[in-house]
Amino acid sequence: MSETGSTLPRRQLGRYLREARSALGMSQDRVARAADVSTSVLQRLESGIPTRLKVRDLQAICEVLEMAGDAAEAMVGLLQQAGEKSWWHEYDSVIPANFDVYVGLETAARRLTMYQPALVPGLLQTPEYARALIRAVKPEETPQDHQRRVDLRMRRQAKVFRKYQPLVLDVVLHEAALRCKVGGEAVLAAQLRRLAEVGKAPTISVRVLPFDAGAPLGDPVGQFAILEFDDDVRGERVWPPVVYLESFIGCMYLEKEGDVRRYYRVLDSLQRAALDEMVSRGLLRQVAKEFQGD
Repeated sequence: MSETGSTLPRRQLGRYLREARSALGMSQDRVARAADVSTSVLQRLESGIPTRLKVRDLQAICEVLEMAGDAAEAMVGLLQQAGEKSWWHEYDSVIPANFDVYVGLETAARRLTMYQPALVPGLLQTPEYARALIRAVKPEETPQDHQRRVDLRMRRQAKVFRKYQPLVLDVVLHEAALRCKVGGEAVLAAQLRRLAEVGKAPTISVRVLPFDAGAPLGDPVGQFAILEFDDDVRGERVWPPVVYLESFIGCMYLEKEGDVRRYYRVLDSLQRAALDEMVSRGLLRQVAKEFQGD
């Protein structure tokens, strides 16, 4: 895949448009005619191939596909960002904050490997743990708004726990996350018990990096995730891996081969320093009992 053909914003734009068209049961020809663009342009757009397209033409396509509001605005933002190889996405940038680009990327992944130094990842959170975090992030919202966000987070977990082709999830969790009292001791104890239980699944690995491991890399490492995608019929990767980094004001998507390779080395060091899965489950249960007062 060429450098120009592998840009993440362009790929995501194509996937969102393709899914919207499929949901309406419309052919590419039909959408192209209705939006007054050529079928070849729409084909290239959906395939993530560079193509010259004016914003008003994309807006016309979105209108045909019944994509309005934040969704349509996000499509335009992705088009405008399509020249970026490693992409820094600020939360108040051209893509609305309510449109979560990462979740779309996560949905397309076949394997997700992550390191979390402080919190349980959203794909493994209990509703109570998630609610405590959401309340802290969005104190101005109503309980109904909080519940809606919790429900959305729980729906994201469906791909991890479904029976057919579940997302393969490999998590390294720092011991600090086991002792961060999100929601109070009872909520945290229930969350740790859940981690110990789901870690038994063949497609889920939860390992703890203990305090005793010190600093395996010598430098502090923030949270990150590596997303890998399906192969095509020839066994070649459809999309290259992407490293996702999140901060308080935005997130970074890394695609450059050297950057991705470096994070794989970081991951290898963390995994070698982490406890194995069985010992990790024992530690999770032990800490849960401490918070239960047993």
